Amino acid sequence: MPETRFVVFRGILDICADLKGDLYEMGQMSYWGQMHVASTFGFLSSDKVLADPQIQKLLSSDEHFDLVVLEHFFNEPLFIFPYKFKCPSVTIAPGPMTVFTNHLMGNPAPPSYVPTILADYGIHMSFWQRMKNTYINLLGDFFVHFELLPTMNNMLQKHVPDAPAITDIIYNNSLMLLTSHSSFGNPVPLQPNIKEIGGHHILPPKELPKDIKDFLDSAKEGAILFSMGSNLKSADFPEDKKKAILKAFSKIKQKVLWKFEADLPNKPSNVKIMKWLPQKDVLAHPNVVAFISHVGLLGTLEAVSAGVPILGLPVFWDQVKNIDDAVGKGIAVKLNFFELNEETFDKALTEVLKNPKYRANAKRRSQLMHDQPIKQMDEAIFWIEYVIRNHGAYHLRSSAVNLKWYQRYLVDVIAFVGGVLVIVLLIFYKLMGVLFGSKKSDKHVGKSKKNN
Repeated sequence: MPETRFVVFRGILDICADLKGDLYEMGQMSYWGQMHVASTFGFLSSDKVLADPQIQKLLSSDEHFDLVVLEHFFNEPLFIFPYKFKCPSVTIAPGPMTVFTNHLMGNPAPPSYVPTILADYGIHMSFWQRMKNTYINLLGDFFVHFELLPTMNNMLQKHVPDAPAITDIIYNNSLMLLTSHSSFGNPVPLQPNIKEIGGHHILPPKELPKDIKDFLDSAKEGAILFSMGSNLKSADFPEDKKKAILKAFSKIKQKVLWKFEADLPNKPSNVKIMKWLPQKDVLAHPNVVAFISHVGLLGTLEAVSAGVPILGLPVFWDQVKNIDDAVGKGIAVKLNFFELNEETFDKALTEVLKNPKYRANAKRRSQLMHDQPIKQMDEAIFWIEYVIRNHGAYHLRSSAVNLKWYQRYLVDVIAFVGGVLVIVLLIFYKLMGVLFGSKKSDKHVGKSKKNN
């Protein structure tokens, strides 16, 4: 691609490695702690990007661009790019809308029926779950406006001293593309400039490497794919969990293809380990009957596309919500990673393998994903070009982005009404005091006259 210029940032993956311990502990943290760890990755990576000499040179140049495309994950300072180049921006969010993206787009998310990304429940919430959901949403809003944005603004000013306040540039985004999809996620309000393109990365399956193909072809009783993604590594599992998993695998007839990043001694004969494998293509193999996963969104959508049921081992962040959504749709069995032992893993694995409802529901969800008028990647391309053609497509933007946070959440209105009610009650109290005080005085005067 002769017109393409790449700027490679060294050390971004090192940030993931440094946070690896926190990632396994994240699921047991408070909600505030989870927000802090997730935002730390975005802060450190944004800091590294803006500190790069190539980026500093680019920002001070007079180059022209028609559009800036940004992935959004706690990297608000990078909105300096569309501001500097005086062009519209499109963001790609790695998941559904959250409290951390809703404020950028002025998108409503009533906590009465829209579960937060940190929820451990589905859309049908009880009273106490709605209370909890409201609390987490308010906590997230507080984190965004009083912790995240001030911190990000300080970092932006450090690298770009002439930059405006961060709140003056982050709300000019033209379009947000979500990597979620209606076949798996929940129906929630979305503004006209927010589009779901989940599954855009799923292409027709390629031919598998010979060793993997032979292994799966020979799995007459079916095969299981086991992968914890790229950030979480199976090799980092505690020893007791590795032993419990291997013991359970030794009891089944199915073959297991396990993405494992180190040597694994004493593994059963039906288990094949690989440090890397083409996950999407493996899931598309007809002999694959289950997917053991951390339930990251992209991998989950790959399983939905292939019609493969899931045994979910959620650890942190959106994984907990993803597995609850999958369980609610009847395509998965949930096993909390921190509760994994030989008994619980064996029970969950047996359920997903032997109960036919999971595969039937997974096939139904696959049908829904593919029953679309346009491919997800084509839709993404259309809307990106639409933004360019229509000079930012600002007619699609919600007017909510022009409001201060206290106006958007009606804090000023509630405060005014509350103040008026307090004043009315005080006036009423004073009037009652005067009225009853006057009657007491009249009675006292009457008694005095009788005594005289």
